[in-house]
Parts: sequence; structure tokens; C-alpha cells
Amino acid sequence: MEKKKISLLGSTGSVGRQTLEVADLNGLDIRALSTNRSTGLLEAQARKYAPGLVAVYDEDAARDMKTRLRDTPIRVASGPEGLIEAAAGTDADIVVTAVVGTVGLPPTLAAIEAGKCIALANKETLVCAGAHVMRLAKARRAEILPVDSEHSAIFQCLRGNPGKAFKKILLTASGGPFRGKTRAELEHITLNEALSHPNWSMGKKITVDSATLMNKGLEFIEAMHLYGAAPDQIEILVHPQSIVHSMVEFCDSAVIAQLSVPDMRLPIQYALTYPERRPSLTAPLDFTKIGPLTFEAPDLDVFRCLKLALDTAEIPGTACAVMNAANEAAVSLFLEEKIAFSAIYECVAAALDRIRNIEAPSIDDILAADLEARGFVAGLYHK
Repeated sequence: MEKKKISLLGSTGSVGRQTLEVADLNGLDIRALSTNRSTGLLEAQARKYAPGLVAVYDEDAARDMKTRLRDTPIRVASGPEGLIEAAAGTDADIVVTAVVGTVGLPPTLAAIEAGKCIALANKETLVCAGAHVMRLAKARRAEILPVDSEHSAIFQCLRGNPGKAFKKILLTASGGPFRGKTRAELEHITLNEALSHPNWSMGKKITVDSATLMNKGLEFIEAMHLYGAAPDQIEILVHPQSIVHSMVEFCDSAVIAQLSVPDMRLPIQYALTYPERRPSLTAPLDFTKIGPLTFEAPDLDVFRCLKLALDTAEIPGTACAVMNAANEAAVSLFLEEKIAFSAIYECVAAALDRIRNIEAPSIDDILAADLEARGFVAGLYHK
């Protein structure tokens, strides 16, 4: 098999670091790396993998990186343009989009325009601009392979069953650290409690999203775009053991599931070596030790962020972009301990109520809605 060449956007984050573990195991060639401002770790990665290009989004950090790498032939690019160059300006076969936020949308679009295969770990790309992204990917014949564990599971279940063969996607959720709690109990959640996920080790933002279950709402919207599913074809099931990563029910009522221990390196590797399967770093399942596997419906009265996302998924236009941006801004405030855990929902609901939805938006409209929502949430707490 020909050695695959990888451009990795967001190499210093949780998914990015695990992607490099997978690359080491499979002998993949790293052509570009990027970070926001984690120059120390990026320098170590650059010296190990010797890519032709590193991109640093923050301009001050980029200047620091140029100093750090001045004794190497590695070129340093900066800002949004640097991220786009890392995505589309190398000879990489696969672009792994592991950056967080809508900052990942322009480089993903640029990579698709360049005909690259996209290993998608950036939820916001499809949440905010799914129709645009999927339409462009079809026109450019650019493959989009999901890296998220649930979407990878769905993708694997659908192999060999294209078109209208599936009846329903069964999207699993761990339930996060607050499964079973009441809405009143969520009023007093601390930051440390919200960052203590029972099954997964992830970045802070996605960990908080998993605690509010907003993350599952974002995945619901992603699934609509990735698999051409209507909202009523997707059902969310809380599965606390995180062994079944999702399932698909087919038109004949057969259900196929993908199971493994919780380990992001498995879906990352499947995207990077697809269609081939190779030995992985993931431990095998021992069915005699995992115990019962249980499933339940999510409590939408308690986890209001999830209910908000499911309602917004039904609205065409910029509403999903507003919701996503408001959530990002609110989670940032919570991580800075400026607002309560329960206020995340209140911020997002207020933004959706106040910001006008554009039903047939351009990419510029989507990015403008994103900025407006962030500014709106910031204004709620900086008056």
C-alpha cells in the first residue's frame, strides 16, 4: 500500500496528539502540522516529524515559532491564511481537521476545493455549514471520513449498505458525568466536576459539551449532513458503558453495531487507513468482563442544551451556526469560571432568540452569524 501523506490541523490538541500516535504505528508521512499557540509542543512535533510546513494561528506565537525553528528548513505560516495553506497547499493526501471551532471551516473548504480527502474531527464544519460542505465535497469528489467515534461507528455500519438501505441511525451517548441528576442539581456544578468525564479523556471544551450533552446535539446535526438523514431518522440513546459507539437500523429491521473499548485512536486509524483495517493500539474487548450494556432515552428536561440543539437542527439557515458559536462562547466563560454551568444553556437560548436567522446563507453569512453570536454572549457578561 502506498504511504499516505498527512496534513494535521490541530496537532497539539487531544485528537491531534493521538493522530500522531496512529501515524507512528502506521508509518504515515506528516507534511504539515498546526496549532493555535502551543509553540513548545509544536516545536517538539516539528523536530520529530520534519514537515515542510507548520502553521500557527496566533500571530505572536507564530513569531516565536519562527525563532524556535530558525535552524531547520521548516517553514512557518501564520493566521487564517497559514491554516488554509497547511490544509490545501501541500501534497498531503489526507487532511485531518482536529482544530476546535469555526476556525476549522475555511481550511476544510480549501482542502475540499483542492480535492483532498478529509478526516473530519471538527464538528463545527458540518454543524455550521453542512449543506455547503457536502455539496462542495460531492462536486470536487473529495471524500469525507469521520474521525468522531460515533460517526466512525455509523460509517462502518453502513459499509456495504449504501443509499436508502438504512432506516434509522442510533446515536449513542455516554450521558456524561451528570446522568441521573436533576435540573436543580445542575445549578451547583463546579468546573472540576464538569471536566470529569467517566469514560473519555478529551479537551476541556468538548468535555464540557459532553457534560451538557450539547456535544450529542452537535453530533446529531453532523449525522444529518454526513448520512443524508432526516431528523426523525436519528435517535439518541444514552449508553453509559461507551462500548457500543453507535448502531444503524436497516429497512429490514436488522441492526448493526460497532463495538470497542473507548479509545479515539481506533476511529482515527480507520479514517487514516481506510478502506484497509490494520492492527491498532486499542485493547481488544473482553466480553466476559465488560458487564451489562444498557440503553436509555436522554432526559431532555434536565439536559436542555441537547433539547435546544435538536430543535435547532430542524431550522434551515444560520441558526445552527448561531447556536454553535454561542455555545463556544458560553463554554469559554464557564471554563474561566465567569458563569455557572446552567448559564451555558441560558446564553445559547438567548442568542438564538435575539439573532435573526438567514434561511439560505452564504459562507460569509454563516461566518458573520458566528461572530455576531460570540459578540452577543460576550456582551451579556461584560456590560
